[in-house]
Amino acid sequence: MSVFHDSYMTTALVAGTGIALACGLVGYFLVLRAQVFTGDALSHVAFTGALAALAFGIDLRVGLFAACVLIAVLFGALGRRGRADDVVIGNVFAWVLGLGVFFMTLYTTNQSGSSNSSGNQTVNVLFGSILGISSGQAVTALVIGIAVSLVLLLIARPLLFATLDEAVAAARGVPVRLLGYTFLVLIGITAGEASQAVGSMLLLGLLAAPAGTALLVTDRPFVGLAVSAVLGVFDVWVGLTLSYFVPDTPTSFWIMAVAAATYACAVAYSRMARRRRRPGVTAAAS
Repeated sequence: MSVFHDSYMTTALVAGTGIALACGLVGYFLVLRAQVFTGDALSHVAFTGALAALAFGIDLRVGLFAACVLIAVLFGALGRRGRADDVVIGNVFAWVLGLGVFFMTLYTTNQSGSSNSSGNQTVNVLFGSILGISSGQAVTALVIGIAVSLVLLLIARPLLFATLDEAVAAARGVPVRLLGYTFLVLIGITAGEASQAVGSMLLLGLLAAPAGTALLVTDRPFVGLAVSAVLGVFDVWVGLTLSYFVPDTPTSFWIMAVAAATYACAVAYSRMARRRRRPGVTAAAS
């Protein structure tokens, strides 16, 4: 039986492709710029934003995107040249978690005795519900993913310059701060959209694993960028396929399991390649 036989699988594959493409490209620069903690923080911001929206009776997607983008911009404003350090992120992260507890209390107090539909929505934001999204949401996810990817590709060359040598890039007239803000906004949009599919708890894996794998298999930045995007889509498609044939297991588990297995293979390959390049290894072995 083909995975394309059921409409919900086709919808999930469409949404997953857009999300994975954006996560792969954004994640590559996250890892390269040592800003993975930013992705982790924004994944939790997404949940806080969703709780805030539900507490005030509005669509949780409004809270997701608003919170992720605003906090991403705040990271840039508090950091140097639009690039927040771990101290800034840690402090804002702690504050956001506190807000999350507040909004959860407010939400559960106001919604006591009501239906469980909104409660299910918060669980979906935490752990993802890619198999439960509608065709309209899938198209939206694909469009947002492609839009984020195109913007990132447009700024990829100057962003890479600013990433590798910020001082020289600034001296050459590269708008380092503006690039930093733009990149943070792209992370926020990606986090807001991806958290609805893979969940805020697992978003970091989809941002970091394909990018980390790409950096292990190639040291050419633009090749690595392409590899990261392809691996992101591969992880999602294989994970969805496995969940289709093993229906009693969570989809997000399979997606993250495939991403982790791919990264482990890349680590093994990288270590074997270093051993082959190490002088004297061949002679000693013989």
